[in-house]
Amino acid sequence: MAPDTWQTLTDMFFSQAHKMGDKPFLSAKVDGQYQSKSWAETADEVMALAGALVEKGVKPGDRVLLVSENRPEWCVADLAIMAAGAIAVPTYTTNTSRDHLHILENSAAVGSILSTKALAKNFFPAAHQSDALQFVICIEDPAIGQHLNFETLDYKASIEVGKKHLSTVRKRMDSLTKEDTACLIYTSGTGGAPKGVMLPHRAIMHNCRGAYDVLMELGIKDEVFLSFLPLSHAYEHSGGQFFPIYTGSQIYYAQSLDKLATNLQEVSPTIMMVVPRLFEMLRQRISAAIKKEGGLKAKLFDKAIEIGTKRLEERLSLIDRLIDPFLTMTVRKKVQQRFGGRMKALVSGGAPLNPDVGAFFQALGLRLLQGYGQTEAGPVVSVNRPSLVKMDTVGPAVTGAEVRIADDGEILVQGELVMQGYWRDEAATNKAIINGWLHTGDIGHIDEDGHIKITDRKKDIIVNDKGDNVSPQRIEGMLALEPEIMQAMVYGDKRPHLVALIVPDPEWLSEWCLKNDVANDIADLIDNKDLHKALDGAVRRVNERLSNLEKVRRFTLAKEAFTIENAQMTPTLKIRRHVISKLYEQELIDLY
Repeated sequence: MAPDTWQTLTDMFFSQAHKMGDKPFLSAKVDGQYQSKSWAETADEVMALAGALVEKGVKPGDRVLLVSENRPEWCVADLAIMAAGAIAVPTYTTNTSRDHLHILENSAAVGSILSTKALAKNFFPAAHQSDALQFVICIEDPAIGQHLNFETLDYKASIEVGKKHLSTVRKRMDSLTKEDTACLIYTSGTGGAPKGVMLPHRAIMHNCRGAYDVLMELGIKDEVFLSFLPLSHAYEHSGGQFFPIYTGSQIYYAQSLDKLATNLQEVSPTIMMVVPRLFEMLRQRISAAIKKEGGLKAKLFDKAIEIGTKRLEERLSLIDRLIDPFLTMTVRKKVQQRFGGRMKALVSGGAPLNPDVGAFFQALGLRLLQGYGQTEAGPVVSVNRPSLVKMDTVGPAVTGAEVRIADDGEILVQGELVMQGYWRDEAATNKAIINGWLHTGDIGHIDEDGHIKITDRKKDIIVNDKGDNVSPQRIEGMLALEPEIMQAMVYGDKRPHLVALIVPDPEWLSEWCLKNDVANDIADLIDNKDLHKALDGAVRRVNERLSNLEKVRRFTLAKEAFTIENAQMTPTLKIRRHVISKLYEQELIDLY
């Protein structure tokens, strides 16, 4: 079966597995060494696990949760759920029990595949409360000491049992179409409750074809991917799992962010999905190390940046052209070695990339391709092509995607990459997809080269530096319900964590001032450590009910309340986020 005839993700995988046979496919660290599972072995495991789901009564269209960190079994489980005709529901490893319960109840999942005892700690309390969940297949022993409201099954034993249902699995796969829902990926909505994005097989297949069309300029052959972004995120799910399958590539799983530098040296990947925060951290570390070393090395490094930047801007002088090859063989080669020495492209997405950071690495000889998308579009909408990289843009639309700019500047997307809608939320679906066009909620324009430039966010969802979405309104509402706090604005777009601007409750503040024998003058109290300590108690109480992504790490105080009169609130009493962020920009930045 040829790539242009693949209709479903399972078609694609089994076709590639048949072609690749005993070649290595999935690799993970076992006892300190990377060990590989072949395409053929993976295919057998997928079929057997799909059979295990059939054995447990999973029917086509049923939802099955996947609760796991990145590992070979993640890929196996994801494909097995689809092969059984069911819908995969990936969840974040950072989810609280409350998050899990919402997804279980909303999706009405009948089963789950869980990896570790550590993840069971938050998942099992939610699973115990679920009315629909019937079983959990455990990759590792969860070591539970009592009966729960669902059956726990051993992964390896389930695979053995599943082998008797292979013919049923084949029939179910044969009946799948590109319009069937492949997965349900939950993403935060403006109201705070995560919404399930229904992605059909066609949407992710479209992403794979679009990515291949871009990267074929580099010559796609025998690629090696290093997977470290969470597979529960649509970006890594499509780009770091299904695109490697599309290209018949190997996937290595990184151990952790802390060990990423070591894993890069061990694996020597050729393509990698990345987020801007990784480059921001690396830029700081590399620059600090060079500055500390000083001398000739520092001068050569600075020269490599200078001339590399000129090359990007196509303004090299004759002397620059003579020096450039020497800098490539010395400075740039060493930087490339830190990434394994074989990197063809680092594809950046999930959050906006600072153009200066991108230019820094491009000047050092690393090809960095910034893209744009959202879960509702599979998620890849656009990406810079190797032949024309413009760091201040997110590139042109991928092949087969149509992008236009609405009258109000909103970016609209149409094509097979667009989701089917939000699970059990017709109102939200009708608001997001109008006449076949996905309304992204982002503002931008398209330049003369067809490159999309994002200029603003129409919606207020915060996207942190790792690409995770956080709803600020929900957190702000929780803070404002505390007796010490009247108003709050959460801040953290493109940042590693959230901070907040807080307006103390006037009555509470008056009593606090009286009790502590200080004047009730907010201007004099902004830096009062005792007041901060008192308000910190309220913030801590809220943080206890939030996931790690949502926690407010630090805060500062506003000089005055947010009001309609000072233009910091709308007539309908919604805070004007952009106005307040600009007014307190330095104070908020100082919190980091």
